[in-house]
Amino acid sequence: METDMKVRYSDKDLAEFRELIEGKIEKAYQDLKLLKSSYKNDGNNGTDDTSPTFKAFEEGSETMSREANTQLALRQEKFIRDLKNALVRIENKTYGVCRVTGKLINKERLKLVPHATLSIEAKNMQS
Repeated sequence: METDMKVRYSDKDLAEFRELIEGKIEKAYQDLKLLKSSYKNDGNNGTDDTSPTFKAFEEGSETMSREANTQLALRQEKFIRDLKNALVRIENKTYGVCRVTGKLINKERLKLVPHATLSIEAKNMQS
């Protein structure tokens, strides 16, 4: 009857992945906070440089950096969402199972990309 058993990572493995992901979520929130505070405070970075060329350059780059920061913040929010979804999959004990092949995703891949839902094999089939 054991052959009916679904392919999945052991509870011990899942606990290790949970720890890894929770650490990454914590760090991701810190990074997001930094990004958000940098574009809220970019009006006054304490750069009272007297050089007019520096001022002109700074105003141009300020707009660019605000846009770049917004993009980074959005990417960071998506990353946090993906990590939280991975935690849900850990709860459901479906974490680490490729959604295309149904096989286990390589442990090393999950350590590098803990929110992965595709095995390398499935990823290569897509490209």
